[in-house]
Amino acid sequence: MKELLGGKGAGLAEMTNLGISVPPGFTISTEACVEYYKNGKQYPPGMWDAALKSLKRVEKSMGLGFGDPERPLLVSVRSGARASMPGMMDT
Repeated sequence: MKELLGGKGAGLAEMTNLGISVPPGFTISTEACVEYYKNGKQYPPGMWDAALKSLKRVEKSMGLGFGDPERPLLVSVRSGARASMPGMMDT
């Protein structure tokens, strides 16, 4: 799973599968990242729509809205790689 989701994404997925309470969220796969760079920094077909759909699912489960000034959904965006590289990514 780490090859597909990176270290942090795989860890979150494994905790979810074990029934550990994890805040709602989603992970963009390492495959999508590879395709992004292969295609001249263009999103792979369907990726943007899938990310928006996932964001809407998180908004619904939290009862909050991304960019909503009254009930804002606060998010954390983290980078993750297939290999551990502490301190190498700006997060």
